[in-house]
Amino acid sequence: MAVTELMPHTEPYQVVDRAERAFPAWAATDPAERGARLHRAADAMAARLDDLAEANHADTGRPRDEARASVEAGIGTLRQYAELGPLHRGRALQGGWNATDLMIPQPRGVVVALTPWNDPVPVACGLLGAALVTGNTAVHKPSERACRTGALLAELLAEALPEDVVQTVFGAGEVGAALAANPHVAVVAHVGSTHTGRSIAMAAAATGAKALLENGGNDAAIVDCDVDPAWAAAQVALGAYANGGQVCTSVERVFVHQDVAAPFLDALVKEAERWNDTLCPLVDANHRAGVHRQVTDAVSAGAALATGGTLPSGAGSWYPATVLTDCTPVMSVMTEETFGPVAPVMVVSDFAEGLALAAEDRHGLAASVFTADMANAQRAWRTLDVGTVKVNAVFGGAPGGAAQPRRLSGTGFGYGPELLDEMTTTKVVHLSPPGGAP
Repeated sequence: MAVTELMPHTEPYQVVDRAERAFPAWAATDPAERGARLHRAADAMAARLDDLAEANHADTGRPRDEARASVEAGIGTLRQYAELGPLHRGRALQGGWNATDLMIPQPRGVVVALTPWNDPVPVACGLLGAALVTGNTAVHKPSERACRTGALLAELLAEALPEDVVQTVFGAGEVGAALAANPHVAVVAHVGSTHTGRSIAMAAAATGAKALLENGGNDAAIVDCDVDPAWAAAQVALGAYANGGQVCTSVERVFVHQDVAAPFLDALVKEAERWNDTLCPLVDANHRAGVHRQVTDAVSAGAALATGGTLPSGAGSWYPATVLTDCTPVMSVMTEETFGPVAPVMVVSDFAEGLALAAEDRHGLAASVFTADMANAQRAWRTLDVGTVKVNAVFGGAPGGAAQPRRLSGTGFGYGPELLDEMTTTKVVHLSPPGGAP
């Protein structure tokens, strides 16, 4: 099993060197064979589905059925790239009659994948699947909060692939930082916090590596006056409370039209209390303390608790589904990612005000809009400077879709067929006969 425990004082050059040495042979492997190897890895994951799901549950606290569905999504993602990789193609250009001109995608080299704890299997399968099927070798560092899941995934991937083509290392943030700063790394792919993403971007700028980043978000939801407020409240609750609010594209800010504010808030409080019956705990007590600090800071600044917002007694990291009202745009709960089950609400005079406030954000991951007015919907998706805009559905989208986060939320395509382009670089080839040849 290609798993290495890297301590903070250990230089990560050895593991990157091994990946670099394995790269030429793997890059020269037929794309169909690379895809077949990923299918074998997916088969191995499917055979250990229960074990992976239990590790996911133990690491993240997600309910067992959700943990299992997450692993199944990861298996599907790996199979997707196993199929897409051999179809990834370049272009032939129209040159001279006796010449051949090509644009050919080639693997970049060693890819470092730094993956998060909140959905560890699908994210890893996406980044690693796209990297490996296009001929790169990979070093994977799972979050230190998801070691059990990462170790089992490492075992299954390593069994299906040649030695050192994919390696997994463990450690805290300093290990990831050392990997990102290694001058022999070609791509650093990171899904996680904005703070870490910015440090990776600076490290990559120094080494010349490509930085592929999906950082935090501060996603807005706008509720117009012409939708059923109970339905909109259910959608916002799903966006704010799914996986305890620990989703990159969770609803983090809510702007509701004053004409439906009262019934919307009544319904949202009921939804929050209903979610408490099944809400998973936060990943650990330290994270819960940060979530609670944002809530108490908002209350101190004038926000009102409609429900939730109190720390439970006893051990554990569970936090109640919370609704905050009377919020203002300058509160940290409205300007920073909370990553917890908190729905801060601000009442606006009309759709235009809600749209303007939603657009005032340093992040650029996603946003949701609930409206029956297609003119407002069109205006919203054109105005909001984010990678994904969802109209009348807080989650969802067609298979194969991809998006580019913006500003503090990152850069590059993190999934979809476009991820194959991120993992490759294009070489232009011009072939012409020697001088004097017919």
